[in-house]
Amino acid sequence: MEVKETVLDAMKKAGAPVSAGDIEKATGIDRKEIDKAMKKLKAEDLIESPIRCKWQPK
Repeated sequence: MEVKETVLDAMKKAGAPVSAGDIEKATGIDRKEIDKAMKKLKAEDLIESPIRCKWQPK
């Protein structure tokens, strides 16, 4: 599974807005890789930020 897909899956499983740090703890993926994946997900309009620094799937 691609990092981007893993990050999105972790967000869906959380069931609430999460930070990149929360995703890092849940998946064990390096923070830099999570940040890159989140940037791609934002560009593809698949995630949104309802609270500052927290993200969730659309």
